[in-house]
Amino acid sequence: MPELVPAPETATTALLTVECQNGVVGAESALPELAQEARESGMLDRVAALVAAAHRAGVQVLHAVAERRPDGLGSNANARLFRAAGKLPVRQLRGTPAVEIAAPVEVAGQDLVVRRLHGLSPMAGTDLDPLLRNLGIRTLVVTGVSSNIAVPNTVFDAVNLGYRVVVPSDAICGVPAAYTGEVIRNSLSLVAAITTTEALLNQWDRARRHP
Repeated sequence: MPELVPAPETATTALLTVECQNGVVGAESALPELAQEARESGMLDRVAALVAAAHRAGVQVLHAVAERRPDGLGSNANARLFRAAGKLPVRQLRGTPAVEIAAPVEVAGQDLVVRRLHGLSPMAGTDLDPLLRNLGIRTLVVTGVSSNIAVPNTVFDAVNLGYRVVVPSDAICGVPAAYTGEVIRNSLSLVAAITTTEALLNQWDRARRHP
């Protein structure tokens, strides 16, 4: 798979982590199979490395979190996925550790956390798009989970809104593990630039050393 490295203008690039929260990829996940894949594959460590490199290089970092109110008000119930989530023993309830960003990903003071109560994408019906536009962002690097649902939704929504999207292929995952490669090859590569964590780390390190 060719590596298409994004333009080096770090001031107009943002890094987005999608649902890298305790209740999804943490030790007490509502989705233990996904959490296991995120950790054992090294995906979560690579997201953490990208976040740290972005902080050093001056790339804006945003974290997208999915959560629910305890009473469920405003959350979807129009698909089997949503109904099943409401019955899981670990729920993504607002104000609980489940909706905090999971270690080893670090949240810096300048990071923005975008929370949503509904839908499948952090881009639809949230503050994410206006925040990115106010920041002058043109390129969005998408990482996190899952390659089954939230990541493709994020990529498609961002492309529809006019952003250039970059996906580090080893910084997203889903279940089964092999599905991620299929989604990248057959869908995401048609609309986003596909790269790797190492390529982005090298680029942002060069940008930091040679501003």
